[in-house]
Amino acid sequence: MADQSIPETRTPGTAPAETEAAPADEGIPRRRLLGTAGATGLVLGTAGAAVGYAAAPTEAAAPLASLGTDRAMFHGKHQPGITDGLQARGHLVAFDLAAGAGRKEAAALLRRWSETARRLMAGEPSAHDDTDVARDAGPSSLTITFGFGHSFFGRTGLVKQRPTALDPLPEFSSDHLDKNRSNGDLWVQIGANDALVAFHALRAIQKDAGSAARVRWQMNGFNRSPGATAHPMTARNLMGQIDGTRNPKPSEADFDQRIFVPQKGEPAWMANGSYAVVRRIRMLLDDWEKLSVKAQEDVIGRRKSDGAALSGGTETTPMDLEKTDAKGNLVVPINAHARITRPDQNGGAAMLRRPFSFHDGIDPDGVPDAGLLFICWQADPLRGFVPVQRKLDRGDALSQFIRHESSGLFAVPGGAAEGEYVGQKLLEG
Repeated sequence: MADQSIPETRTPGTAPAETEAAPADEGIPRRRLLGTAGATGLVLGTAGAAVGYAAAPTEAAAPLASLGTDRAMFHGKHQPGITDGLQARGHLVAFDLAAGAGRKEAAALLRRWSETARRLMAGEPSAHDDTDVARDAGPSSLTITFGFGHSFFGRTGLVKQRPTALDPLPEFSSDHLDKNRSNGDLWVQIGANDALVAFHALRAIQKDAGSAARVRWQMNGFNRSPGATAHPMTARNLMGQIDGTRNPKPSEADFDQRIFVPQKGEPAWMANGSYAVVRRIRMLLDDWEKLSVKAQEDVIGRRKSDGAALSGGTETTPMDLEKTDAKGNLVVPINAHARITRPDQNGGAAMLRRPFSFHDGIDPDGVPDAGLLFICWQADPLRGFVPVQRKLDRGDALSQFIRHESSGLFAVPGGAAEGEYVGQKLLEG
């Protein structure tokens, strides 16, 4: 849980579109696109695509609230779900190709998935046998993102196209990994600001897999809902800490260089793509909550109330690593999580963190099965995630309160152009 800023959740403010009556001779439309507005915040799509089902041919469609109208775009330079703002609900799913399925079946699957993602992100029903779960809702900032695991390339006869950046991650001392909930041939990330919209997309993706692939593992997460706070702010995690203040921002000159594979990068099919490290990090909340607030702040290196560094100032004030108290002790402890994870303490290593929290009930020992679905994006995990995690392994104060229980690394190709599907340059190149 590196001390880097999570993309802000923002309070939607798009005005609802005007209502439109359905002509009597057109029958009942499946879903109606009522209007669009401009792009807002970090969501790199348009907001304002108000969508709804008409209840009867002569009944006017009611305008949606602003949260429902927010829309991210499927087609683009990069896949959605990377630089978009944090969403309230998320599902992470890994699939393995079925026995006998290869490159041809994978291409057909990605073609189906891409078309379904395009439709659902636009607020339309899926093309076949839609479940109607999202019938009354708009797009609700839905994003669907696709990636390939290390094993995918052997299964499809594309080993020569496998990036070196996708080599397996090294072992870390904090790892207690469940192999059944790690890795996978294919990875899908789903996020939305409405739980039913997210679930609707999950079911559509699972159904589209058909006989070509089977679910290897699935994890479900959440974040604070947009509009729940008086103003947009960095999210809190289940430890109650403001989690991540130093995320790379799209406005920074070197953002693309750190997060995305360059246009002329290798391999060519990964141009404008990124690499996602996915870790299920269990928080040992019973132990954590026994600490005083002061002790918790010393572990993190930041104030719990507002996320400011213990050296003073506000959340965004640069941390003074040399500041000492009256006794000569460092104000930010030498093993504080926020000190260790700073890019300037790790050779400039940086990653874009975009996580979800999770809570899967109580385990057999009677303690919460809860924590963070850690997702980070970088142009090369060997220069992003790996050096930071190695540094954490050597003495992070937070390590005794967390446990890494599953792990995956996925190559996420660039966005699909109009008329293309995600991964087409790999599968048909």
